[in-house]
Order: sequence, then C-alpha cells, then structure tokens
Amino acid sequence: MVTTPVKADKQKDVEKRERIVKRIAREMKDGFYVNLGIGLPTLVANYIAPGVEVILQSENGMLGVGPFPFEGEEDPDLINASKETVSEVPGTAYFSSADSFAMIRGGHIDLSVLGAMEVDEEGNLANWMIPGKMVKGMGGAMDLVAGVKKVVVVMEHSAKNEPKLLKRCTLPLTGAGVVDMVITDLGVFIIDKRGGTGMSLIELAPGVTNDEIRGKTQASYRSAIG
Repeated sequence: MVTTPVKADKQKDVEKRERIVKRIAREMKDGFYVNLGIGLPTLVANYIAPGVEVILQSENGMLGVGPFPFEGEEDPDLINASKETVSEVPGTAYFSSADSFAMIRGGHIDLSVLGAMEVDEEGNLANWMIPGKMVKGMGGAMDLVAGVKKVVVVMEHSAKNEPKLLKRCTLPLTGAGVVDMVITDLGVFIIDKRGGTGMSLIELAPGVTNDEIRGKTQASYRSAIG
C-alpha cells in the first residue's frame, strides 16, 4: 500500500503529540493533585504510569477525573472544564466552581499543565488573548499559574516559523515569573525563576539537534546537553 504525503504528515503529527503527552506524564508524581489545561494537556490522563496515583482536578468542580471514556461509554453529565466528556475514578467528588477555585487559590494543587502562545526567559506566560481578537474572558489560567506549586507549559516550539520562547513576551501576560518548565515538540526547558540561572535546555526530542533548537529560540538559555 502506498502512503500519501497527507496521511504520512498526519501520522507524524499523531506521533509527535503522543511523544509530548508521554513526556508530560513523566512529571506526574505519586500523590500529586493536578490540573490539566485545555487541548493537549487533557490527554495526559490516558498516559499516567501504572502505580502512580494522581488526583486530577477540574475547575468546573470535579476532583478525581479519569481517562477519556471509550466510544459508547460517554456520560454527557461528566465533563471537564473544556466541556469534553470524561470518566470518573473511585472516590470522585463533585462541588461548586467556587470551591474548585478555592483549592487552586489556596495552593492545594501541586501541578498545572497548560498551553501557551508565548513564554519568555524569565518565566513570564502569555496564553489568554491576542490583541484585536475577540475572547470570552481570561478563564482560569490566571488563578492556576498564581496558585499552584508547579507550572508546566506545553506548546509548539514555533508558530509560522516565529519563535514562541522569547526574551520578553509581547502579548498580554497571564502571569509574571510563573513558569517552571516548558515542554515543546523539540525539547524540554526548565526555568529557575528565583535562583538567577534563568532558562536551561535539559532534553532534546528524538532527531533534534542543539543547533536546530538554537535557531528556533529567541530566549537566552543554557544547555545542559553536551
């Protein structure tokens, strides 16, 4: 069978997304309370390692979010903050959105994973609006990045050949100095927000070189890879 270029590109995108999601899942530690943002982060629920117990929290008032249900097993009353159908795990609890945000603002969530349009070398995050574009509101991201213990951003390394890891964010900020880790399709960075060492590259994606990362990154960073 001959594979068309379109099918081949689609398969590469699927493999790339799966690789990114699996890398995010490695940040899940036993006993963590975790909030997963809209889009790619929500898929992490399906890739948490066996034996690791993570309690997933959703802003709309659900603690104990399970993996996405199989086709035919969806319950329209069980949704996450992205309005996607989800499953529940033993011990799942339901409560008001106000209580959910009290958990977030009170520092009870260990880890938040969310997308971004821009991140800069000081850990500033822009992910809630583009000037001139209609938006419904800022959502819960501002509370999440201010209240949780660790913020992991997942995103494409560049958009339309323009870098998304910048010296300074150009879009309105969601939070200042809040990002601890950035996972892109090309590599993994950590940001020392308080120690003064800034951004460091700690991992390369398969087939990616230091030179490729350097050419697609505006932010200054140190490489921990030989």
